[in-house]
Amino acid sequence: MSAAGVRARVRAEMTDEIKTVARRHLASEGANLSLRAVARDLGMASSAVYRYFASRDELLTALIIDAYDAVGAAAEEAVLGVSGHTEKLVAVGLAVRDWATAEPHQWALIYGSPVPGYQAPQDTIGPATRVIMLIVSIVRDAMRDGAVTPGPPISGRYAEELAAVAAQFDGEIPPQVAGATIAAFVQLCGAVSSELFGQLDNSIDEDRRGFFEFQMRGAARLIGLPSGS
Repeated sequence: MSAAGVRARVRAEMTDEIKTVARRHLASEGANLSLRAVARDLGMASSAVYRYFASRDELLTALIIDAYDAVGAAAEEAVLGVSGHTEKLVAVGLAVRDWATAEPHQWALIYGSPVPGYQAPQDTIGPATRVIMLIVSIVRDAMRDGAVTPGPPISGRYAEELAAVAAQFDGEIPPQVAGATIAAFVQLCGAVSSELFGQLDNSIDEDRRGFFEFQMRGAARLIGLPSGS
């Protein structure tokens, strides 16, 4: 391996180590990251960490992209080999939930309260939309197969906005179905956050995964898909 290759590998390994330590800080301190604290845990001078991440926000961005990509990859893998549009939608939801319950602090970073003073750059958009675009692709395939029964037409300013969203998909998804698809994604995120942040305590304690699936099948009905079993 060339000297440049060795330097690149060492840099990649050091970058991963910094992110690993930063994730531990997420677990104990939330998104209130300090590069100095991360450097201290690594036994490095803070100036050395700045050679890898120029600011706290740059490190946060790297963690956010990694988290979005991880949950997106889990959802995409979950639908492989699954038959039926509703079952694929449920599989996506369950995969997202399973990832979030295993990585609650990363979930809080990307779907919890906004980090004060932080503005996500453009390069977070692609990773951030992986799950919703996967759901859209499932709905679009279902529309092509005639498996969706759209709800009644909608009206109002929000309907105009949804029509603009629906137009991005070559007219294959009508506005009311586009709205229901977005609502399904919002329900997915809300259901996961409600579970992680304690809203189900003392109500649904024994079979939260089953309750989550119940909610996802309700979201399928909202879209116009058969709810399945």
